[in-house]
Amino acid sequence: MKRILKPITYVLAAIYFLVDALFMAVAAPISRWVARHLELKRLRAWIRSLPPYPSLALFSVPVIILEPIKPVAAYLAATGQIVSGAVTFIIGELLKLVLVERLFNLTRDKLMRIPAFAWAYTKFTEAKAWLQATEAWRVIQALSSAARDLVTQARARLAGRFSKLAAFRD
Repeated sequence: MKRILKPITYVLAAIYFLVDALFMAVAAPISRWVARHLELKRLRAWIRSLPPYPSLALFSVPVIILEPIKPVAAYLAATGQIVSGAVTFIIGELLKLVLVERLFNLTRDKLMRIPAFAWAYTKFTEAKAWLQATEAWRVIQALSSAARDLVTQARARLAGRFSKLAAFRD
């Protein structure tokens, strides 16, 4: 049984980490930017004033609005508009992640007062901790870190070349 579950764990860890890293690497800076630049004090105050169950219901709003983007993206891809479909899917998912993340940050304490939510969130964090403790997670994380370092180095080299080119043109 262990022989069967180990490869499945590797695949699940790889898929989870890659998707999570890809979308959160983009969504986190967007979310921070939104928090810094869009004050929306009255909206934040209203969201924070909600009781626990209406706070939970508020999470359905971005999902209800943005989930239909997936079939639209699939339709675009199926009709040969692959780039449009991919862009539609990525923007919709990022927007949904940013909104849900911002809502969770504003309502986390109240949501934890709901027993079923607190139980589910605890199970989620336990599952995530277990997944992050696996060898597969560490391998994928190391590969991701190496890839990120390569991109950073390539970006630095390109920036250096462009600055030399600009200096040469002057």
